[in-house]
This record gives sequence, structure tokens and C-alpha cells, in this order.
Amino acid sequence: MIHDPASREKPDVGDINQRFYDSLWTDARLVGPDRFNTWDLVSGLADSHARRLEVGPGMRPRLPIANTHFVDISRPALSALKREGGVTRTAPISALPYADDSFDLICALDIVEHVEDDEAALSELSRVAAPGATILLSTPLHPEYWTPFDEIVGHYRRYEPEALIALLDRHHLQIEHSAIFGMKPRSSWINDLGMWFMRRHRNVAMKVYNRFLMPLGLRLQKPLELNPGMVPTNGVEEIFMVCRRTA
Repeated sequence: MIHDPASREKPDVGDINQRFYDSLWTDARLVGPDRFNTWDLVSGLADSHARRLEVGPGMRPRLPIANTHFVDISRPALSALKREGGVTRTAPISALPYADDSFDLICALDIVEHVEDDEAALSELSRVAAPGATILLSTPLHPEYWTPFDEIVGHYRRYEPEALIALLDRHHLQIEHSAIFGMKPRSSWINDLGMWFMRRHRNVAMKVYNRFLMPLGLRLQKPLELNPGMVPTNGVEEIFMVCRRTA
């Protein structure tokens, strides 16, 4: 389900994403995957999954960098990952430059909500995943929670939970575990202040986020609490999912 009414002209989401994230990552430092609350899960999976791909990591990769394949549209991010031993390619999620069944562990966090054709995106993730592969995904939920933040960062949609499950099922991705996710502040006035700065003083806002707010957010992360299947989603703004590529 797409937030924008049919009568409203939709922005070029691809262009918004390119400009926003090139600007964001140009002034950012690479944050290692061990700094995130996903690391306990990911590090264990990486030990037994040598063929790894992360799509759209930016400067915040979640998979181990060395010898992992990374696909992104942001050249500043890919350059930083390559310097740390990543294998990098420039491509959109809807046209991954890999053969079928290439990977046993795939990560695509906060990606599918950014693309207009999410069917093509999930089709590509499923195609390059080997049968039985683990796919880590996250995405925002509930169209009624749409705010100006979604527009500024280039979201195309928020998902109804039932529609998300059906989308994954169409592409042979079964949710095995899930967790409440996200680093967005709960305080509405902090979000409103951030959006005001993003609209009027974007360069300053980017620097403040990269140098102060992001490190603070890392310190305040809560442990990732995985539950079997899909967690109850009432009141949940974003979800993290561990999926299995079925035959």
C-alpha cells in the first residue's frame, strides 16, 4: 500500500534517494557492523555462510565487510567499503549483477520501501539467493504512520503487515523470526525539529546527524529481541525479519 493518494503526483523516488544518500554518506564515517544490535545474530550466521551479499548498506553495513559482496547506488559508500575489503558493485536492487543461487546470506535493511517496484526488488533478492539461504530484511510498517521524515529520506511506501507477508510469500521468502526494529527517536518534537533543519539547513543537519545523533543512537540501541514468525505489529513502526528462501 502506497501512502500518496492517487491524485497526487509522485516524486522521482530514485532521484530523491540518490541525492539524499550521496549527500549523507559523503560526510559520514564508515560504521563497522559490530556496532549494531544485529551483530550477535549476523556474526553467527556469517561464520557458516561464506557467500554473502548486502544490498544498500551505505556507510552502515551489517554484514562483515571483508569478502562480502556489496551493491549500492552510492559511490562514496562503495568506495569506503572497498577500502575495507568489500567486493563492490554499483547497481539497483531491481537488477542485481549476479547469477541465480549465488548467495547463502543476504542482507537488505531499509531498502524495499525505497523502490517503486518492490515486486522486482524481492524477485531479484529471491533469484540470487540459493535455496535455503537466509535473507535479512527490515522495513517500516503501517501507512497511517507516514510523516515528512518518510518523504525526506526517499520512502515510497509503508507496508500493511498482511501485504508484506503476502509479498514475501510470492517470492518464496518465509519469515522464520522477527523483531521490533529501528533507531528513529520516539519523541515527536525531536523528529519535528530534525525535519525542520533538514528542509532549511540540510548540510548542517547532515553533519549533526553523522557526528552526534548517529553515535548517540548507537549507544542507546536496545538488544535485538527475535521472536518466532511475525511479531504482533500493532503500534510497531519498523520490523526486522529473518527469512528463509524456500524451494
